[in-house]
Amino acid sequence: MKAIVLEKFGDVKHLIYKDIEKPVIKAHEVLVKVKAVSINPVDVKVRSRQAPLAEQLAQFDPLILGWDISGELVEKGNEVIQFEIGDEVFGMVNFVGHGRAYAEYVAVPAEHLALKPKNISHTEAAASTLAALTAWQAFDRYGKLRSTDTVLIHSASGGVGHFAVQIAKHIGAYVIGTSSSSNRDFVFQMGADQHIDYQTTSFEKVLSDIDFVLESVGGENFQKSVQVLKPFGTIVTLPSGYSEKDELKAREKHLQACYFMSVYSSGEDMRHIASLLETGALKPYVSHIFDFDEMAEAHLQIETGRTVGKVVVTL
Repeated sequence: MKAIVLEKFGDVKHLIYKDIEKPVIKAHEVLVKVKAVSINPVDVKVRSRQAPLAEQLAQFDPLILGWDISGELVEKGNEVIQFEIGDEVFGMVNFVGHGRAYAEYVAVPAEHLALKPKNISHTEAAASTLAALTAWQAFDRYGKLRSTDTVLIHSASGGVGHFAVQIAKHIGAYVIGTSSSSNRDFVFQMGADQHIDYQTTSFEKVLSDIDFVLESVGGENFQKSVQVLKPFGTIVTLPSGYSEKDELKAREKHLQACYFMSVYSSGEDMRHIASLLETGALKPYVSHIFDFDEMAEAHLQIETGRTVGKVVVTL
């Protein structure tokens, strides 16, 4: 089968399109013929060895990146009862671990997948995996967003951000999103009630009494986010870095805080995502689509740091 193998950490030139053996599934796994994969910042950080996960994955040969897939189930292990051959499935697979998603076929624990809603394409489904799960788990697992809350979502036009805005609105919260002015209309289209242009407005000077912050920028942005939260409010931080001083400030304010959220594979949570996609409460925005042999270009797009919504590669 064809796969994109990372032969060496570093530049995109080390992402090599080549033939490798098709995986053999275990009793609890299924084999998925991949139709589309989503590319995330973590893919780029692992490739360039800027993420701790890279050290864990260095042992694998061949090393195949990627965790977000949508495709067709073509084989299943004898312990798998929730799926049938021919089912269209999607999910974030084997995270945190060796995902092997950049391939024509992927062996996946059945418990990491959900049925793809019939009203969306494989491209849209692949886009609605790691980023959507991150938003869902931030609001449902690591914190608990309530319908009466006011939530501040940083980077609201990005992969996680645009899903977070929609999920927060579905829950019933009042949503404030930050982005550049060029993405203001997009953030409102996702359902935000209020927008702040981070380039021209210091959000910490205009906001107060916020119940929940989804923080994805790090550094001083964490400290400023703590300032605008109510006592006993909630801050969930995506992997963006914070200091002991930051943690102390959060504790002084008695915040409910998750200082380092790590999304994890969950078929149960994917089924929640699937139900939102099926009803139209959640709609992925795919700004760039690349062919499988254009994986390097997909990585370079993510590296710009200016991607609106999601980047997807189709097979």
